[in-house]
Amino acid sequence: MCRVRIFTDSTCDLSNELVQQYQIEIVPLYVVFEDQSLKDGVSVKSDRLFELVEQTGKLPKTAAPSPIDFERAFEGVIQSGDDIVYIGLSSELSSTIQNAAIAAANFPDDRITLIDSRNLSTGIGLLVLKAAQAAQDGKSSAEIKIMIESLRSRIEVEFIIDTLEYLHKGGRCSSVQHFIGSLLKIRPVVKVINGAMTLTDKVRGKREKALQQLLDNALAQKDDMDTEFLFVTHALAAEEAAYVKRQIEHQTNVKQVYMTETGCVVSSHCGPRTVGIVFAKK
Repeated sequence: MCRVRIFTDSTCDLSNELVQQYQIEIVPLYVVFEDQSLKDGVSVKSDRLFELVEQTGKLPKTAAPSPIDFERAFEGVIQSGDDIVYIGLSSELSSTIQNAAIAAANFPDDRITLIDSRNLSTGIGLLVLKAAQAAQDGKSSAEIKIMIESLRSRIEVEFIIDTLEYLHKGGRCSSVQHFIGSLLKIRPVVKVINGAMTLTDKVRGKREKALQQLLDNALAQKDDMDTEFLFVTHALAAEEAAYVKRQIEHQTNVKQVYMTETGCVVSSHCGPRTVGIVFAKK
C-alpha cells in the first residue's frame, strides 16, 4: 500500500523542526522586490524582508508558485509510488491552489488530492499537522481530505498588528486612516473569516493592552479549544509571543503550544511585531 505524503506551501509558517519531524514538503511562494524574485523562506526570510522595506520604502509583491514549480515538486514523490495531499493557501488570497491544480492534472487521476485551507499562516499549519498525523497513522488521501475539510471551518486565527504602516503601504488603509491611527496609537486586529484577512477591531493605546486583548479573545473560547495543540505566531516579537505562550499554557488545558515565526507573505501584509494566536475548536 502506498504512503500518503503531505505537501503545503511556505505560507503555512511551520518551524523547520515540525516540517522535518512530520516529513512535510514545502513549495515556496515568491517575494518580488523590483527586479528580484526571491523564494519565501529559502532565499529571503522575514527579517531581511523588513530590512528591504525599510531601505526602499516599498512593500514587495508576492507571487504564487507556478504550475511548473508544483509539477517539479510533485514529480519525484509520484514516481516513487506515494500519493500526495496538498493543503494550500486560501483561494481567496492567492492563485496558489489553482496553480497546484493545473500541475496535478498532469499526473494520473487520484494520485494528488488538493485541499483549499481557506486560511493562512499557522491556520494552514495546524491543518497540515493534523493531516501529517493522519498520514502517519495510515489514513488514505480520501480520509484525510474528509477530515481536513470538516476541520477547516473550526480554525480560529487572530493577529494583533503593531502598526498601520504596512497596511497603508499595501493599499489596505488610506493616508487619513494611517495618520489618525498612528496619532492615536491604534493597533488593528485581523482575523481570517471565510478564507480572507478581515479587519475586525482596533485597539487604542499601549501595546500591552493590545496583547491582552488578543489573549482575552482566545481565552474566552478556552472551553471550546481542541486541546491537542495551539500556535502562537509572531513577526520579530519573540518576547511578547513567549509571554502569550506562557499565559496560554497556564490558563488552558492545551497539551502543546508551539511558537513559530511568520514567513514573508504574512509579514509583508502585517509588518514587524505582529503576534497571533491560532487554534482549532472542538
